[in-house]
Amino acid sequence: MNVAIIPARGGSKRIAKKNIRPFFGKPVMAWSVEAARASACFDRIIVSTDDGEIASVARALGAEVPFTRPAELATDQAATIPVIAHAINWLKQQGEEPDQVCCIYATAPFISSEDIQQAKNILQDGSVSYVFPVTSFPSPVQRALRILPSGRGEMFNPELFVKRSQELEEAYHDAAQFYWGKADAWLQEKIIFSKDSVPLVIPRYRVQDIDTEEDWQRAEYLFRAMQEMQSFSGTTG
Repeated sequence: MNVAIIPARGGSKRIAKKNIRPFFGKPVMAWSVEAARASACFDRIIVSTDDGEIASVARALGAEVPFTRPAELATDQAATIPVIAHAINWLKQQGEEPDQVCCIYATAPFISSEDIQQAKNILQDGSVSYVFPVTSFPSPVQRALRILPSGRGEMFNPELFVKRSQELEEAYHDAAQFYWGKADAWLQEKIIFSKDSVPLVIPRYRVQDIDTEEDWQRAEYLFRAMQEMQSFSGTTG
C-alpha cells in the first residue's frame, strides 16, 4: 500500500494561511494534491492538519483528512519525520499496512508527477530508505561568505580562494517538494539526508522553497516564466 501524506498545519506566522493561500488560481496545496493524483502512485492521499479550514479545503480538493493532527505535532518546532510517523501509526491502528509513504509538502507548486513516479521506481531498491528531489547550488558553496559583526566579509574557506569554480565539487540542496520513504524508515525515524537515501536531481528553475513573502514572490516569477515558456513552445510547435 502506497500513501501520500501532505503535512499542512495551521498557524503559519511568516506567511498567513500559507498552505491554502491562492497560487495561480487555486489554493497552493492543490498543486501538491493534483500532482499526487496524476502520478497514479497512491492508494490514499491524506492531509495531516490541525486546522479546520485547511481540512475543508483539502477535502474539497479530493484529499482525505481522516484524523486531526495532535497539537504537539503542530507547533513551529514540529519536525517532518514525527508527523509522517504519526500518520503511518494511525493507518496501522486502522488495520492498514503502508509499505511506501511519500511526504509531499503543501507549498510545492513546482512538484512534478513524473518526478514522483521516478522516485518511486528508485525506491524499489531494497537498500534505499528514501528518495527525494535535489537541485544544484547556482554558485560553489565552497566560496561562500560570512558577514562579520563589524560589517566586514570573509570566506568560510579562505584557503579555496585560489581555486577556480570548475575545480570545486558541485553541491546540491533539498528541493523541499517531497520525500518518498519506506514505512519502516519513517517509523524508525531514520535521517532522510544520509547514505541510505538517493537524491533525484531536478533543474533549478523548478525549485523554490517557500518560507517567506520574498520566497512566495520569487515562486510566482518562476511559475509565470514557466507558463510563458510552455505557451511559447506550444505556439511555435
